[in-house]
Parts: sequence; C-alpha cells; structure tokens
Amino acid sequence: MKYMMFIKHNEARNQTPPAGLYEAMGKFVDESFKNGLLVDTAGLKPSKDGMRVRLSNGKVATTDGPFTESKEIVGGYAIVNAKSRDHAREIGEQFMDLHRVHWPEFEGECEIRPLEDM
Repeated sequence: MKYMMFIKHNEARNQTPPAGLYEAMGKFVDESFKNGLLVDTAGLKPSKDGMRVRLSNGKVATTDGPFTESKEIVGGYAIVNAKSRDHAREIGEQFMDLHRVHWPEFEGECEIRPLEDM
C-alpha cells in the first residue's frame, strides 16, 4: 500500500540542516529508491514562496505566502510503498531517527497517511 508522509516543522527554525543529515538522508533515499520502497520525495521551499487557494462561501480566493498564522508547515513529503501500516510507521521512525542522530536540535513530526485506492 502507498503512504504519504508529510514532514512538519517550525518554519521559523534558524538553523540550516547539518551536512551530516544531508549525507545520511542521501544514502537513505538512494537505497529506498533502489529497493522500490520510495516512490517520490522532495523538500519544500519556504511558505513565502507559496500560495493558498481557498474555497469558502462559494468564492475562490488566493493568498500569497508567507503564512504567518502557521506555527508548523509541511517542509517536505515522501510517498512510500509499505507492506503494512506497521511497516509505514517503521519507515517514518527511521526517517525521524536520522534527524535525531544528525540534527539533535531539530523538532518536528512525520505525519503518515495511506493513499486512497483507485
């Protein structure tokens, strides 16, 4: 089953990710693509570069970023092929553990949700 993983963190973080995290993530991502676990992944640019399109009361409105009312933002995503819900959790925990080891100051979460079958 495919799962979408959203990586959320505080956009106001003042630190660039350490080189060790980039290196470890590169290895994790390369191996995951090779073994078919990873379908797609990417980090996202800051909310100042984005926009929101909202439908409310029958009207569509667009708001340019940054989204100052947001304490946490989605900073990246991954789509994975997991064998089960538990397997998806293991993948999310591995990903967050890379942050724990290589960027101990990082605080965030990985939201994991199954994709609808089509």
